[in-house]
Amino acid sequence: MPKLALRFSTQTLLLQLGVVLLVVLLSGTVHAWLVYGRIGTEAENQALTLARTVASDPVIRSQVETISKGPGTPPATVLAAGPIQAAAEAARSRTGALFVVVTDETGLRLAHPDQARLGERVSTDPSDALSGKEVTTRNTGTLGPSAGAKVPVYAPGSTATVVGEISVGYSMETLGQSLAEDIVPIALTAAGSLVAGVLASFLLRRRLQRLTLGLEPEEISTLVHDQVAVLQGVDDGVIGISADGRITVFNAAATRLLGMPEASGAPGSPATAGATDGHVLTGTDWERAAVPAQLKALTQPSAHDAEAVEIVAGGRVLVANARKALHRKEDLGWVVMLRDRTELQQLTRQLDAVGTMSAALRAQRHEFANQLHTIAGFMSIGQHGQAKDYLAKISATGPLKFPVQQAELLQDPYLQAFVGAKSVEADERGVALRIGPETLVREHVTEPQDVTTVLGNLIDNAVNAAVAGSSTQRWVELELLDEPGPDGGTLHIVVADSGDGLGGVEPERVFVEGFTTAEPAEGRIGSAGGQGLGLALVRQLARRRGGDVRVLEPGSPGGPGAVFMATMPKVTGAPDDAPAAEPSLAAERSAAAERKEGHQ
Repeated sequence: MPKLALRFSTQTLLLQLGVVLLVVLLSGTVHAWLVYGRIGTEAENQALTLARTVASDPVIRSQVETISKGPGTPPATVLAAGPIQAAAEAARSRTGALFVVVTDETGLRLAHPDQARLGERVSTDPSDALSGKEVTTRNTGTLGPSAGAKVPVYAPGSTATVVGEISVGYSMETLGQSLAEDIVPIALTAAGSLVAGVLASFLLRRRLQRLTLGLEPEEISTLVHDQVAVLQGVDDGVIGISADGRITVFNAAATRLLGMPEASGAPGSPATAGATDGHVLTGTDWERAAVPAQLKALTQPSAHDAEAVEIVAGGRVLVANARKALHRKEDLGWVVMLRDRTELQQLTRQLDAVGTMSAALRAQRHEFANQLHTIAGFMSIGQHGQAKDYLAKISATGPLKFPVQQAELLQDPYLQAFVGAKSVEADERGVALRIGPETLVREHVTEPQDVTTVLGNLIDNAVNAAVAGSSTQRWVELELLDEPGPDGGTLHIVVADSGDGLGGVEPERVFVEGFTTAEPAEGRIGSAGGQGLGLALVRQLARRRGGDVRVLEPGSPGGPGAVFMATMPKVTGAPDDAPAAEPSLAAERSAAAERKEGHQ
């Protein structure tokens, strides 16, 4: 069977427990050894003090001197009943010593706890004490191991003549009992330290598992590599917000889509530490981050998970949605996804323009067929003069009749077709679309997609405002003026309507993404698709080209309504086969421009 490998957190726990146990054992052992040495030293000092006391007793000194000067040593029975034995035993009983032994100058016992050993030579070497030195010892004698001291006994009235020695000892077993009494606090301290270490190890293991989400180091390493590969390899923007409201992930795609600057620090520098992509927002508070407010609203507690919204940021139309990040029922925060729909929006606008013109063409198909049938009828009955007059009339008004006045002021066929198609849509809603007398466009549109986006949004907004207005006469007036330039002409667009104006709304607010007429208090200005993106999109589009979109007049209740002006540089140019402009045409352009400035 394959050997089961322990998890990293379990290995860490066992290692910590082993270290704690080893430290506690070593600390306890050293502490016990130090206490044992201290107790032994205290016993030696106590024995030395007792030995000095006994050696200074006048009775002991005189009796030892008498025996030392006499011939031989008295019998054990005489020594047992003598004053030396009595004084030594009294001192031993009083102090709890193991023994108090008195010898003569040759080392023969004159006093001993075991009377049978009186008159015998001591079992340990008495030469140091008999030479006049005081010594402390730890040795094993006839009564067992002991810690004691030996001091000389001087003759009465002398400090130089040694007549014997005193040996005092305390049992090592007694020292062991004292150590056992002192070791209890040591053991309790060691046990408490061990319990605290074990508890700390378990808490550290639990925190480690929570921080790593139960992943092994190999899994974490693989996860980091996969995260970097995925976040840097996708075109969608990814923003990660932790449960405590900090930005943990902000990939390069999100930086690009939101039009934000990237961090310039090198990897590993303070500016990029902790980030997978080095963005300067990583690690900052989400609520204070410099991102659109719509993104922050997606992560509010009241927000619905996976609810997508459209925003305009960095000159792009983005679709954003947020999802809760969960791991084994643990809340990890939010993940915000950003997808670029700018190209799709542009294609949609272009298709809308084509569809609008196609619908207008289909709407006029029957009228065109009737005109052909009329001409064919005149020819078949021989009324050639009437046919000629009818053809002249058609040539003057155009084969297709759009409900827009002064369309001939728009020389560009694309603008004619687009504005004509928009007039058909407006007419179906009961709004008259007209071209103002200040209009003068002689060059051709070179950027029809951008012009369609801006012009279409402004016309749609104006039509919506006219329909929602309180005036009985619903109209939208459009004025266009092209201004030639060396790198392309600038197209000026002014759109007015018969609505009720902005209704007290700040002019700049209508250009904020999310502003929509769906709100009752703000129902004066339309927006593309009802999503509050139309005016914000066209302003950013115009500014990206070096132009702008602004409010000339806020309007008033009952009409006339608001007046918007768009300036789009480098969107027009002279056709390849166009002749040079005549002086009269240049003068006409200058006069129109002066009238336009006066109107503004």
